Amino acid sequence: MKVFGLFEFYTPEALWLLLLLPVWWIWRRTRRKDAIVFSRTSVLATGPATGSWIPKTIFLLRNAALALLVIALARPRSGAHVETQTSEGINIVLAIDLSSSMLALDFRPANRIEVAKQKVKQFISRRTSDRIGIVAFAGEALTQVPLTTDYPVVMQAVSNLQAGQLEDGTAIGTAIATAANRLRDAPGRSRVMIILTDGVNNRGSVDPLTAAKAAAAYGIKIYGIGVGSVGMAPVPVGRNAAGGLNYEYQPVEIDEALLSNIARLTGGRYFRARDAAALQNIYSFIDQMERAPVHSTTTVRYRELFRWPLILGLLALFAELALVAWKAPLP
Repeated sequence: MKVFGLFEFYTPEALWLLLLLPVWWIWRRTRRKDAIVFSRTSVLATGPATGSWIPKTIFLLRNAALALLVIALARPRSGAHVETQTSEGINIVLAIDLSSSMLALDFRPANRIEVAKQKVKQFISRRTSDRIGIVAFAGEALTQVPLTTDYPVVMQAVSNLQAGQLEDGTAIGTAIATAANRLRDAPGRSRVMIILTDGVNNRGSVDPLTAAKAAAAYGIKIYGIGVGSVGMAPVPVGRNAAGGLNYEYQPVEIDEALLSNIARLTGGRYFRARDAAALQNIYSFIDQMERAPVHSTTTVRYRELFRWPLILGLLALFAELALVAWKAPLP
């Protein structure tokens, strides 16, 4: 119930109580007035005009107090409006390989996994309305963070990723199936999976191409990123007596044909990241390609105004009581 377009009442039905005021006025005017007994005729000597304003003032104060308290009960409020904002946002699950080969030192000055984590966090830091999820995989796959816009939580989860947390190996099909399970019921039309790996599918019971076809059926687009230099790279082959890693130069093996087919089946693309700069460029390219409008509605809180009629009503009530106490004769 808008009043002059300035405010409205949350419980306007309470205003019906105001109709009781004219009923009380009519009853007060028509009731039989009781006789006033004076103990002395000298009381009348001052004439009827003396103090005649006091009953009228008491009457007005009482009516004002009742009316204001009823208005407060109806809860006037203002300032509410609904804003519809259009922002660009997508649902993204990042599937990150944590197999032991991600410790290879061909992405100087750090290994593959540390550089990948750094670039992933830079990618996340540019999100504003995207939902981000993290899946870690090696010989198995595990959801680290479901889809969320709580970016500090996602950042911390990425920081905590370490090679060796999962059974070793490269289960690309299992990673796709796990990430797709997170994306399939995501709100909105844009669902993107970014799978980052440096190896060949050699573990898991889920065929990668079968998983990709199932993902495509849910409208999920997969971008594959093959991480690793061309030729030979220092790859960990065990630990030494001091507890450190022993490295040997071995050929870099990435199943680029498989990753390209996965991307093609889902309408995505495959990229090869041969160094940290290339990985950064790939994430920037994906960032520019994947945009979809997301409509979010925000309701601004009401500004409650009932305190003002409540305070004024109480002041009128106290003024009436004070006037009655002042007018009453001393015992």
